[in-house]
Amino acid sequence: MAETGASPLPQTPPAHSPLARAEHFIWLTARVLEQRRFAYHFLGGDADAVETALAAYRNEDEGYGHALEPDLRGPVSQPLHTGHALRVLDSIGRCGGQRVERVCRYLTSVSTADGALPAIHPSQRGYPAAPFVPIVDDPPSELLATGPVVGLLHRNEVWHAWLFRATDFCWQAVESLEKSHPYEIEAAVAFLDSAPDRPRAEATADRLGRLVREQRLAALDPERLEAFPVAPGYAPGERHFPHDYAKTPGSLARAWFTDEEMTRSLDYLAAEQDEDGGWPIRWRQWAPGTALECRPMVTIEALRTLRAYERPTG
Repeated sequence: MAETGASPLPQTPPAHSPLARAEHFIWLTARVLEQRRFAYHFLGGDADAVETALAAYRNEDEGYGHALEPDLRGPVSQPLHTGHALRVLDSIGRCGGQRVERVCRYLTSVSTADGALPAIHPSQRGYPAAPFVPIVDDPPSELLATGPVVGLLHRNEVWHAWLFRATDFCWQAVESLEKSHPYEIEAAVAFLDSAPDRPRAEATADRLGRLVREQRLAALDPERLEAFPVAPGYAPGERHFPHDYAKTPGSLARAWFTDEEMTRSLDYLAAEQDEDGGWPIRWRQWAPGTALECRPMVTIEALRTLRAYERPTG
């Protein structure tokens, strides 16, 4: 029979599989955006539906706000919201064209003097925000905000004037890391995995891998968690595991860990699925609504990581 061009019928995961349990959790608790992301990644859903849901968070300045990142509330655009939006677009193959050029104009408008992004722009003042994200009048450049954005723009072959100085900032920040913490390392990996100078990225990643092991920034044995300290300022039990750094087998961070260490990490990730079908959040919970909104996001990423490593989910 000739194809009609109609959208494929929704795929139904086997009953009681990890994916089926997660689907129930998503429909029960998630925002429309995460519902449509889940449908796109696991049920044969349409990318247009994801983009439509994401557009509700876009502001006239071409940044994103409205608690897209749940730990920042209020309508104003923020670099962290906008970085999240770009990751969503990247995940559905829509991170390009005039849409992203307009986003880059927003990034330029909120950049610091050295051309990079602050974690929190002062416009957040007056709106609720997590207590662990301080708001200051003259915020510094942050690798946490800049690295993932620069990395995904390079991966999508986006070229914009903003990228030149931002890329220079990321190289300087990543290559000067000495004493670090897990989220900063995650941001460095997000940059290095797509940085255009591959030999330089590989050499820098090799050094960071040694740093991660020396400073015990990855819990290498889930049965001996007490051997891996929680970073200062993190919530009790907020450890990071090999799969948090190497989210796909193709990541430069995959070389940091042995096959046995990665197997234990992925086993731990799979076993973390709660009885309600969702995955837990490890960072500090400061408001009931934000925790409720974050868990579907974490659940989608857990399933995507397991699928990237060809782990059965349903």
